[in-house]
Amino acid sequence: MKITFLGATHEVTGSCTLIEVNGKYILVDCGMEQGADVFENQDIPVTPSLIDCILLTHAHIDHSGRMPMLYRNGFNGLLYATRATCDLGNIMLRDSAHIQESEAQWRNKKAQRSGGKPYEPLYETRDVETLIKNMRPCDFDQPVRIAEGVEICFRSVGHLLGAASIEMVLTENGETRKIVFSGDIGNVYQPIISDDKSTTDADYVVMESTYGDRTHNRPGDYVSELAGMLQRTFDRGGNVVVPSFAVGRTQEILYFIREIKQKGMVKGHGDFPVYMDSPLANEATAVFLQCDEAFLDDQTRAIIDEGENPIMFPGLVTAVSSDESKAINVDKRPKVIISASGMCEAGRIRHHLKHNLWRPESLILFVGYQSAGTLGRMLLDGVKKVKLFSEQITVKAEIAVLNGISGHADRNGLSEWICSFKEKPQLVFVNHGDDSSCVSFTEHLVEDLGFNAVAPYSGTCYDLLTGQPVEETSGVPIQKKNKAKKSNTSYDRLVAAGERLMEAIRASEGRPNKELARFADQLASICSKLEQ
Repeated sequence: MKITFLGATHEVTGSCTLIEVNGKYILVDCGMEQGADVFENQDIPVTPSLIDCILLTHAHIDHSGRMPMLYRNGFNGLLYATRATCDLGNIMLRDSAHIQESEAQWRNKKAQRSGGKPYEPLYETRDVETLIKNMRPCDFDQPVRIAEGVEICFRSVGHLLGAASIEMVLTENGETRKIVFSGDIGNVYQPIISDDKSTTDADYVVMESTYGDRTHNRPGDYVSELAGMLQRTFDRGGNVVVPSFAVGRTQEILYFIREIKQKGMVKGHGDFPVYMDSPLANEATAVFLQCDEAFLDDQTRAIIDEGENPIMFPGLVTAVSSDESKAINVDKRPKVIISASGMCEAGRIRHHLKHNLWRPESLILFVGYQSAGTLGRMLLDGVKKVKLFSEQITVKAEIAVLNGISGHADRNGLSEWICSFKEKPQLVFVNHGDDSSCVSFTEHLVEDLGFNAVAPYSGTCYDLLTGQPVEETSGVPIQKKNKAKKSNTSYDRLVAAGERLMEAIRASEGRPNKELARFADQLASICSKLEQ
């Protein structure tokens, strides 16, 4: 009875963990890495054809995105997930396959012209269709026996429609162990979906740490804050561009805008248009609208009971085709543009950034986590120029964050979740957080909360009967392939000082306005000198 950690170890994305019990191999999640790849991940130590089944915590691609590749390479087992996760996974994985096929087509055209080798996509739509046929939808809170000595149960965990923590009860040679995979633990202030139902007992816990080293700014009033951003941007003639994850975050923003419009909170701009430019977001929104109301929070159910649609409203325009997407930037009215991807790494959002980043009257509004190395993180960190479609774009637009909104629990929420266990688990494995967050939260569990906790690297394996490591690995950093540059110690010091300055700026939130204004004037003066 063993557990091997493969993905999302000291990294935020690419979740993948292998359970071995009674000669069976069970994967929990098999996600795609997104953003910067920091550490080497070891391959799954068995061929896909030997894997018996996959358990999926939720539909986000960083947890599900490599599953079709397993089917392509010989896996033919069952996939267990909640009903809503199966519905969302159906559309998200088809979309992912389309992206893989499109990229392969583009690369092969270039290869033909240059005489390069043909490029094979990770998987194709037909692989996703095979996977979908093997999906087994499960209800929350209903134990399911999936193999000899293996019983599972999905518990609501917030975060996303259908998202779950997974309880596994494993019995081998007369000995039983219970292990709980947290999945992504939801933020309790999240709109639309109901909050999590915590598990209360386990021998082992595998838990995420995305925000394990920080706390969210306590949300005051999302709707009022967003309305203020729309008002000031529209007043100066700009657009509000929202890079948003198509599933989950987009529906939350629509929920807020519906209330803003209903209450007339933006003055002087009539029934301002809101473009939802993502075919995937359109399909996902339909899943949200058709879901079991038991998955929704009390406020959302109350809106539905009053005969209103909680995420649809006059002025909402959906763009499906590429021509409809291009037409958005022809519309000169101040407007909201919601488009994927949420970290600005691909998709239609990059076109909207190209049309708006250089405009000081526009606002780029981030509403979700931005991984290190992504375009979204660079914009948040104050980059002055970006390259989009082979063109250098000067960043003059206002860059902002909707404070406090997150699908992930912060350190306090994570602590509350693990402290809800009636007895401390024998061992807590911490994953799914970048290196600093993962380490920080593990230390917090041990030093402040009194848990026995470790943060394994990819390839680390534990015996679940004894609780002892079978193999412990160290993190192997990805080797950068960039050409070596001459060292410039003075410039490096300047960059380090800039990073320290950004930390000071973020830490200054909440200080008196006069103090913040003086700080801003001092920084503006320094920038003026550098630009001369």
